[in-house]
Amino acid sequence: MSAYLVEDNRKVTVPRVKAMKTEGKKIAMLTAYDFTTAGIVDHAGVDIILVGDSAANVMAGYPTTVPISIEEMIVYARSVVRGVQRALVVCDMPFGTYQVSAEDGVRNAVRIMQATGADAVKMEGGESIVPTVRRIIATGIPVMGHLGLTPQSINSFGTYGVRARSQSEADRLLEDARLLEEAGCFAIVVEKIPAELTSKLVDRLSIPIIGIGGGPADGQVLVIDDLLGKNTSFSPKFLRRYADLNTIMTNAIGNYVSDVKSGDFPNEQEHY
Repeated sequence: MSAYLVEDNRKVTVPRVKAMKTEGKKIAMLTAYDFTTAGIVDHAGVDIILVGDSAANVMAGYPTTVPISIEEMIVYARSVVRGVQRALVVCDMPFGTYQVSAEDGVRNAVRIMQATGADAVKMEGGESIVPTVRRIIATGIPVMGHLGLTPQSINSFGTYGVRARSQSEADRLLEDARLLEEAGCFAIVVEKIPAELTSKLVDRLSIPIIGIGGGPADGQVLVIDDLLGKNTSFSPKFLRRYADLNTIMTNAIGNYVSDVKSGDFPNEQEHY
């Protein structure tokens, strides 16, 4: 019996991800930030593991994704890559590593790939980053795009609300997606946009559209800590919790504390 929960154990590659759309196969994507969790996610059959800059929130405790550094992202991504055999590993390029110039973007993308062994990078933005996307892809590094709510731009947006509700913003997003596809992106994440707009993107683009809070698409992505119910303070409409690890972990640790203080742990069978 395979150690994986999916029958197809072949390594997921960028061409395979693009082919999944053509074949009508949905893409399951999830975040991970450490070796142990990455191994579990990989064996559960997730197609793409994103080492997201959401690590800023769930791992480092920052209020936004803006402060996380490339050094921090490299540590997380390197750990994840060591735990993965099947899934495609994508690493977010953090804020400030590609917005200044195309040269900076290429240099930092190369650094991430060399230091981590990841399979691709992900970048937020549309038309303004297209020249940088082209340059990075030209070096042989696959790029995943990200449109809609782009958390690195939170200081411009002011809120984490739904994006592209107006016709003008929706039209701009459609054009940005077209430009990213034309530049060579192999897939695009769309975050917190109307489902009707996501449907248009799926129909108009030949590359996979992966949604988070955007309704049905070619695939879906969630943050693993949210999916597992570790963070009980975050409850957006689009989140489905598949476990309540906050309660499970709290009870388990509470029982450990109680057993240590009572002298019940360790017992005679639990020492040398």
